[in-house]
Amino acid sequence: MATVTLKGTPFPLIGDLPTSGTAADFSFVKSDLSEGKMSDYEGKVKVLIAVPSLDTGVCQMETRKFNEELSKRDGAVGLILSKDLPFAMNRFCEAEGIKNVTIASDFRFGQFTKAYNTEVAEGPFGGLSARAVFVVDANNQIQYTELVTEIADQPNYDAVMKAVDGLL
Repeated sequence: MATVTLKGTPFPLIGDLPTSGTAADFSFVKSDLSEGKMSDYEGKVKVLIAVPSLDTGVCQMETRKFNEELSKRDGAVGLILSKDLPFAMNRFCEAEGIKNVTIASDFRFGQFTKAYNTEVAEGPFGGLSARAVFVVDANNQIQYTELVTEIADQPNYDAVMKAVDGLL
């Protein structure tokens, strides 16, 4: 079982993250409360960006950075995943001019956090997603996985973008 830390205190996740070669798909809630699926983006490289909440500065910074990086790459799409309500996610993205990542709320079913084992099992962030990034190829196979072990840290953007570029 994977663990993350929050200011150095360890907290378990509900399991281990899927590894490279694992088939990927899940449903999420879009900004208009309709259901979307990751497979709707088949044929594109997908960057799945799991964050605890867009109400935190670290998650906001991460969203801005992936928005900037993905704007430079045709054929790639980013999905920002959290259990935030789609309205709040959309409000942040609109206020910040975020156009190169799509909001994908996991509030209704928790399908992503459970299937990808990013859910923090206990502690102050219990029930929310850990910070993790998955790069999924055009055929919906995971090719890169990163669990950010300290929730307050940022992912390795260079490694993520190198994985994306290798699939484009």
